[in-house]
Amino acid sequence: MRPISFDADLLRRHLHRQRIATLTELKQVLGTAVDVTVFRKLKTLDYLSSYSHRGRYYTLRPIAHFDPDGLWAHEGVWFSRYGTLLSTAEAFVTQAPTGYVAEELARALHVEVHNPLRTLAAQGRARRSDLSGVYLYTAAEAATHRRQLQARRAAHAIPLAVNAAALLISPTELRTAILLFYSLLDEQQRRLYAGLESLRLGHGGDAQLAAFLGLDAHTVARGRQHLLDQDVARERVRRPGGGRHALGKKPQSS
Repeated sequence: MRPISFDADLLRRHLHRQRIATLTELKQVLGTAVDVTVFRKLKTLDYLSSYSHRGRYYTLRPIAHFDPDGLWAHEGVWFSRYGTLLSTAEAFVTQAPTGYVAEELARALHVEVHNPLRTLAAQGRARRSDLSGVYLYTAAEAATHRRQLQARRAAHAIPLAVNAAALLISPTELRTAILLFYSLLDEQQRRLYAGLESLRLGHGGDAQLAAFLGLDAHTVARGRQHLLDQDVARERVRRPGGGRHALGKKPQSS
């Protein structure tokens, strides 16, 4: 009896129409009840499985329009140019200037990542360091790990609500820019700025901002409360001697 022949082009056309599909859907398209038959045909088409939804969805690599981070989503299903969630987590951790903690990576990948990160550390594909009671995951390669860890520690010295993993400049450059900006503010603006950042930081923010900006913690707390109470002097504040100088009386011509 002649064996049944299955046409991979049926899968190609279906995926180009629907963008993504489950294995059950692809078996129906191909007319088979056998998983292996579908995967054998998918391999000829350069396919990807989703890293979200436990890999239940499939697409073709030419269909995916990856963003600069190498991710693509369709109808809430996420795919990665790196393939699986484990490989994607490894790539992100290795390439991040300051590594990643689990919460940061979960936001970046839109999925829960605790288990993949633990697996990477157990397999020696990433390093895990205890940083102030939070695990930081960095590259397995020693030099990159040290660089990421140093950058993360420097970023922690800046008590602002900044995603350290997303920094596009060095922590030192960020610190310098913040302090320069702060030096240009008048007294009320400095107090309110410190109070705003303290609100963003939450518990312990007053003390952190006070140490960073060289203020008394009570000054930060006062700025924070003034913002909450909307107790702010709205008129323009000038430094003594600022603005245009008054002109003397113009002498009359004779």
